[in-house]
Order: sequence, then C-alpha cells, then structure tokens
Amino acid sequence: MQRLTPLLLVGVLLTWLTPVVAQTPDYIIQSNGAPMRALVQPPGQTPRLATPTPTPTAVRADAPASGALAAKPATRGKIRIGVILPTESSALGEAAAVVRSGVEAAAQMDQSAELYSVDATGDNVVERYRAAVADGVNVVIGPLSRESIAKLAPSVTVPTIALNSIDRQAAANPKLYSLSLIVEGEARQLARLMRDDGRANPLLVVGGDALSQRLGKAFADEWRAVAGKPARQMAFDANDMTPLLQAAGQADAVALALDVAQAAKLKSALTPDVPVYGTSQLNVGGAQAELAGVRFIDMPWFLMPAHPAVQRYPHPAVPLTRQTERLYALGIDAYRLAVQLAVSRPGAAVRLDGVTGDLKLGRDRAFERQLPAGVMGGNALQ
Repeated sequence: MQRLTPLLLVGVLLTWLTPVVAQTPDYIIQSNGAPMRALVQPPGQTPRLATPTPTPTAVRADAPASGALAAKPATRGKIRIGVILPTESSALGEAAAVVRSGVEAAAQMDQSAELYSVDATGDNVVERYRAAVADGVNVVIGPLSRESIAKLAPSVTVPTIALNSIDRQAAANPKLYSLSLIVEGEARQLARLMRDDGRANPLLVVGGDALSQRLGKAFADEWRAVAGKPARQMAFDANDMTPLLQAAGQADAVALALDVAQAAKLKSALTPDVPVYGTSQLNVGGAQAELAGVRFIDMPWFLMPAHPAVQRYPHPAVPLTRQTERLYALGIDAYRLAVQLAVSRPGAAVRLDGVTGDLKLGRDRAFERQLPAGVMGGNALQ
C-alpha cells in the first residue's frame, strides 16, 4: 500500500471537514472528557493553504509502534519542534490535521524552527514522545485530548504545549503548558467587559445544552466576583419568551449563553435599545442579520485584519468554517509560543500578541487569552 506524504495526508484529512459538522460548537477544543465529536458526514471540498515558501521539515506520520522515528538531521542552531497529534485518529484526526496545518503555515513563514511531526494517540503517546525527544526535539506541541495529556504528563521532559486544558488529576509537571480554546475563559472575559462597559444589572440567558450551561456558569461565577452580587439568570424557552422579554426590560443589558439559533430568536424579539452581549460562539460567519448590534468577543484572526500577525500568516486558500478555522489559528500561535519557550529561561514571563488573542502565561502554566471586542453588523463586523 502506498504511503501518503505528510502534506498529502493533511490534505486527505481535511477533506472530511464539511461545513455543517465542523460548525458545531463541540468541534472546538473543550475541557471535557470527549473534547471532539467524531465527524460522520461525507467528504467535502479540500481546504488547502495558500502557496507558502517551503521550510525544512522532518516528518514521519506513519511511525512504527516501536517509536523508532526516522528524521532528517536538524539544521545547526535551529530549534526542533515536535508536533505530536492524533492525525490518524477516527475521532480527532480531522481536528489534528487542521491544527497541524496552522503550525506548518507559521513554520513556513517564520523559518525559525524545524518541525518533527508524529502521529500519536493515547495508546502510544508516551512512547512516541520519548522517541521524539531522544531524536533531538527540544520543545513539543501536543497532545490534543485530555486523556493523552494526562497519560503524558509524568513523562514530560522538555517544554510541551498541550492543546487542551489539563485535567486536575494529571501529574503536575513544570514543563507542561496548556493552550486551549475553552469557552469558560471567554465567558469570564465577557463578564468583565460588561462590568467595564458600566453594566450593573444584567440578565443572563442560558440554554439547556451542555456548552451553554458551561458558558452560563462561568459568566455567573465571574460576575459575582467582579460585581460583588449575582446576575439575574433565566433559562431560554423558545415556546414562551414573554418572561424573558419582561426581565430584559428591567435589566441594563442581556448576556447570551445560547447557541446561534436561540440567540438570533431572542435578539429579534428584544427591542433595539437593549444592549446584548455574547461570545465567539455566536460568530459563525456570514451576514447574521438577526444578531446585528450584538457586542461580542472573538480572536484577532477574525476581528483585527490589520493586526501584524494576522497579516503575516496565510489564511487557508479555501476558507474553512469559522469554528474550524479557530483551530488553524490555534496552530499558528502554538508554533510561535513553542519558539519562545525553546529559548526562554525557566520561570521567565511568556507573552504573545497572538492571532488567537493576547496570550499570557498564567497560573498552573495555562495561557490566558484576552480577546478584542466587536459589534456584529448586518453584513459585516463593525
């Protein structure tokens, strides 16, 4: 059977990313037991990167179970970054391929490091990681799932950027870092944004799905912390919105912990003078006229086209959905942070004006994201 070249492998995996499935909120990396939902839709159009300048890359996506990895000798003085992702996993392979394409796009533009890419799952991640380090890798991007992160944590020996939140039960390791797109961070920032905007009496509207519940809880906890009092909270009921509309009339703003369809229905029913706030979960692209006027937060990759880093790195030549492209942007920032960590002294402050947000290394070695705010317009972001 013919082996796929690394870039062809990424292209094949990306054909599985259909817009409908990739748009679901669970497709974003989340801090739960099953951070990705397996894609079951038929193949769609293959998103490809804009033509970049090649950079030396040592890759073996088909590494044997023994962990013996063939790789090109590293260029003298260059950082070698191990990219350890489950590209062949039935559940996570599609997401891993998008993240890896973002890493490769950044490497092709910056050319400050060589990539050493390895496919690994929870079953062999420790073995593959040790083999990569033995072969000269001095910083690692990955793993992707919380299960693999927990298995690898005790064996981490070089700076390693896990692309998910780290389970509290995972072994503590000073060289293990977390860079993720968890929704709780956005909900907390939304609460602070509303407080800074002078909102004092918001109404929090929460949907019944798990993601909305997580958003709502994080917002409520942060609002209590920053405002010193609880926010009024109500459940969304599409069959009877009268109580919600009455409560909104008594509030000075409405915070949405809803999916896009629910948010659009509620926003359309509110009077135009009610300030409405939401997270990036509402920004799925397109006109979204029903959500015009909603103040929301999202990454610079979408809201700040003039940002130097956003201008520097190529977007996929064939656009992905918004939710999927966030993973691509995550790969870009993961590469940039890996370069920083490879040359930083232990304990040094690490910050990055990134395409996924203003990143700062916080407590428990987790990178915190500060996002810009925008206003959704009838045809574009204002």
